[in-house]
Amino acid sequence: MVTLETADNALKSVYLGVVANQLNVSSNPLYAKIKRSNKDIWGKEIIKLAPYGINGGIGAGSETGSLPAAYENKYVQFKATLKNLYGRIEISDKAIRSSANNIGAFVNLLTDEMEGLIKASSFNLGRMLYGDGTGILAQATAASNNVVTCNKVNNLIEGMVVDFYNDSAPYLTKARIEYVDRVNKKITIDKNLTMPSSSNLDIYIQTSINRDITGLGAIFSNSTTLYGVNRAEHPWLSPYSSSVETEISDNLIQTAIDFLEENADSRINFIACSSAVRRAYQQYLTAYRTNIDIMNLEGGFKAISHNGIPLVADRFVDEDTMYLLNTDDFTLHELCDWTWLEGADGRILKQANVQPIYTASLVKYAELICDKPNGQAKISKIKSTVTNPFLPADDSENQSQASGDNTQG
Repeated sequence: MVTLETADNALKSVYLGVVANQLNVSSNPLYAKIKRSNKDIWGKEIIKLAPYGINGGIGAGSETGSLPAAYENKYVQFKATLKNLYGRIEISDKAIRSSANNIGAFVNLLTDEMEGLIKASSFNLGRMLYGDGTGILAQATAASNNVVTCNKVNNLIEGMVVDFYNDSAPYLTKARIEYVDRVNKKITIDKNLTMPSSSNLDIYIQTSINRDITGLGAIFSNSTTLYGVNRAEHPWLSPYSSSVETEISDNLIQTAIDFLEENADSRINFIACSSAVRRAYQQYLTAYRTNIDIMNLEGGFKAISHNGIPLVADRFVDEDTMYLLNTDDFTLHELCDWTWLEGADGRILKQANVQPIYTASLVKYAELICDKPNGQAKISKIKSTVTNPFLPADDSENQSQASGDNTQG
């Protein structure tokens, strides 16, 4: 017979390992490439020494002269707070009781809940990798009753519960997204929204403002500090960035790679871009009669190969953007792997206040640190179509057809 105790045991012994493996390996191709560590954690903070430059104790000398003076390595201390990552499931008492005498029905119930948790957590992890740590998803620019126009919708999905903020003040909280119109960049929520007269509204996942892990957006931002270190005092904290409107090409990519190799001793091993940029790159390869090589990555992901470097499209990368990364420089520092929150009695499933439902909470305490920010690159303002070099410059109709007239991201 199925009881709360057997449900707890199933969550601990059967489902936890599967969920943790799915999230760590199969949630996102970039996340799967980043190493994990429980080192450098002091209480609730990550404190680590990041080396930069080279040892100064080198030089040449005479056969009998003095040896070069010894100089230590150069370090800077990074400091960041562990972020609290949560995922929750909810099962009604009625559902548990109705499957009490049917093990198969109960297994299906838990499996469906776990699959939903994995999907939601994977989406959130992927989004945070490319975010700036503030947790902002988009900006609301207009609203009509419960239909909200946004500046972008790649971070939004049906079922997500969001908060609207006016500057730093809550404006409308716990609104659930019912539909995302990805063509017109609009969302439908379960509450009516009236826009303030003087500003747009920032959209965050419920309770998450300024609580995300420090993603790529923070590394490439104009913030004065990164991991508690002043950028002006340490210019090497600023990565390579190009924002000149241009078409995609191998030369554009290789220029960034060469700069990083020559100036930061960084070896790029992962390229991420939007689907629009990937399509433009495929058009470029086709225009130059170049074969498109496909690579299989860990976690079941596929990528285009650029000189042996995987190039993947990720929905969370801005439409005109490409990142070139050395994932060896990134570490996800974690206090523990994914685990269930347990009460004093050791139970995972807990009854919600005055409601006939039981909830279970998955948790991970972690933060993402890049040891070498200047070893990474970002190229933005990439056009979503490519001119075919084998057609006359004034043959606009054929140019459009050759590129697939692919202007939508």
